[in-house]
Amino acid sequence: MKKILSPALSQLARLRWGRIEYFMNNPFEAQQQWLHELLTAAQHTLFGREYQFSRIHDVKQFKQQVPIHDYESLKPYIFRIMEGEQNVLWHTPIKWFAKSSGTTSDKSKFIPVSSESLHECHYRAGRDVISIYYKNFPESDLLTGKGLVIGGSHQVNKLNEASYYGDLSAVMLQNMPFYGQLIRTPDLSIALMDEWEEKINRMAYTTIQENVTSIAGVPTWTMVLIKKIFEITGTQNLLDVWPNLELYMHGGVSFTPYRTQFQQLIPSPHMHYLETYNASEGFFAAQDQLCNVSYDASTETGPGMLLFLNHGIYYEFMPMEELGKNNPQTLSLQEVEIGQSYALVISTNGGLWRYLIGDTIEFVTLQPFRIRVTGRTKSFINAFGEEVVVENADRAIAEACKHTGAQVSDYTAAPLFFDQQSVGAHEWLIEFEIPPDSLSRFTEILDRTLQSINSDYEAKRYKNMALHPPVIVPVPRGTFHQWLKLKRKLGGQHKVPRLNNNREMIEEIKSLLHKQTDESRF
Repeated sequence: MKKILSPALSQLARLRWGRIEYFMNNPFEAQQQWLHELLTAAQHTLFGREYQFSRIHDVKQFKQQVPIHDYESLKPYIFRIMEGEQNVLWHTPIKWFAKSSGTTSDKSKFIPVSSESLHECHYRAGRDVISIYYKNFPESDLLTGKGLVIGGSHQVNKLNEASYYGDLSAVMLQNMPFYGQLIRTPDLSIALMDEWEEKINRMAYTTIQENVTSIAGVPTWTMVLIKKIFEITGTQNLLDVWPNLELYMHGGVSFTPYRTQFQQLIPSPHMHYLETYNASEGFFAAQDQLCNVSYDASTETGPGMLLFLNHGIYYEFMPMEELGKNNPQTLSLQEVEIGQSYALVISTNGGLWRYLIGDTIEFVTLQPFRIRVTGRTKSFINAFGEEVVVENADRAIAEACKHTGAQVSDYTAAPLFFDQQSVGAHEWLIEFEIPPDSLSRFTEILDRTLQSINSDYEAKRYKNMALHPPVIVPVPRGTFHQWLKLKRKLGGQHKVPRLNNNREMIEEIKSLLHKQTDESRF
């Protein structure tokens, strides 16, 4: 039966390829059309009237009349929608909000999700990803089994009983068309559970009975689930559980630290890895060039991800030197160059207008337009999906110092990555001017403060499931000065990077300290 269904499903999936080829071959026309449709649709909204959308006739006018926004500047509009007011940012009712990690002043952000953004962006892009996969592997049996989706949780927004919020994955699962529910696992009652420990347990026990052919999720939680399945089944090879598994779709954090582990846990030459760029604000891109090698589109050697240009989003690209200016300039798609980093600015059919999402990208190819994510506009750690930014770290350090009498002259932090025996953590190298009265209490307060101001970090720290408590390593005075000197970066314009998404800097400093220790013995 499977071999009878497979060719038919493959052909059905590949029928969408013409839509994908359209925006690949006509990128500027697709983007111009979407800008016109977005402005026309929202011209009578509160925001549209305020910025006179009806008088905008081209990109130049759009940039002149509508300023760049971030979450802080859009928050008053979003809060009005959360309280029940409609026709504020978008012309159709907004009932759902995607919850993501917060800004300096908020623990969480709530991104409005319209019916159009769900169906014309997220779900359309999801179907296009399947089409891309079948274009690469037309003999695939992907759709003859089920896709394991490791989603989030949702709850009623207490500001308005008619409004709901949750992780983006939960919002999508809750609103997914019936045919999508038929080819996914686990059941919604499990997928949307709030209690993660019980959720992982029940997910493992129920899905091991299914014919899982694909997995989609952040690597952090996927590894937690795989370890639970191994604990239940006694195997160390996921193919013993799901012999037809052929695809893992990942995104949200760099796959680089996890690649080798996944290949060890799923030792098949026919296993494929596909990177997606799917955020609360929109589904922006997906890897379209695949083979039997675990490419990582976040590295310079990867093939990049195809930018989705016909999915309800108009893109602008802000050169890094424009960040922080009062009237920053942006580039349109026609003006971008390969190898230059840009801050991504979007206008969407969810009601985000010239919205600076905080990600930086660069183009890998221009025909078609392929990108890779290069980081955040602010220093950060996002190795496990926790999205800790410098503002979070500074506040946590200050709070820990306040309660322990410590003074910190310099610090840096980086992830300790997963291995198959333990979960990850953050390692902090801290140069104390005055040490804390208790290092353990300093660590506890720092950890607790981070959880209180960053909901994604809080989720990963829950019962130590994805992150252990921070590891604090005091270093001698002058350590960071010596490192800067070694790097020839002494001077007022050079600063110690507070947060790093890899261990390169921390390992350099630790190596320097070991060398000094060895030399002091002689």
